[in-house]
Amino acid sequence: MPSYSTMLPGSSSFKFQPFLTKLSPMTTKMNYRNLLIYICLCLLPLFFHPSLSCDSVHRACRKLANRDPDLKYHFCVASLESDPRSRIATLEELGAISIKMTISNATNLKPYIFELLEDKRFDPYSKGCLRDCLELYSDAIDTLREAHDDFKNKHYFDAKRGFSSAMDASITCEEGFFEKEGEASPLSKEDERFFQLCSMDLSFATILDKK
Repeated sequence: MPSYSTMLPGSSSFKFQPFLTKLSPMTTKMNYRNLLIYICLCLLPLFFHPSLSCDSVHRACRKLANRDPDLKYHFCVASLESDPRSRIATLEELGAISIKMTISNATNLKPYIFELLEDKRFDPYSKGCLRDCLELYSDAIDTLREAHDDFKNKHYFDAKRGFSSAMDASITCEEGFFEKEGEASPLSKEDERFFQLCSMDLSFATILDKK
């Protein structure tokens, strides 16, 4: 039975040494390259799996929800995560994403309200309220665009006033329907969503204004 020393590299009995010496530098380089490709392929899913992405959205939404008790944390997270850019965005960039969502939301509400105005189920009072809401949201879009410019230029105080003013559109729209007893608003969900988005915008501007 051979001793342990005869099995060590360098001894004549070590069977793998000749094989290793036959490996060319090119072969070694190719092996390393294949290994790197394999590692990259294994790690690739980590960058696209939502649960493993950067938690900047969750941290930001916690800050926003702590500042405003009316802001729903899960709504904030779901809204921001719907934009792929949010995964690696800074607080300022998340604020900009939120504002663009709010403007888009109000813009899409206008044709929806036009459809409701054509609906024969609504009486003259309801249609009057819908026309008021249409005007409110039209004004809110202009206000939000100005506030967006203020936000980009880091004029956070002016941006806050704009977001607060735009937010009133959803509140005033809802109140118009409730002035008549038994009247239900056909825009309750839409008004609530717009209110939440404006709350996010306002909270972003407030937090950044204090930095």
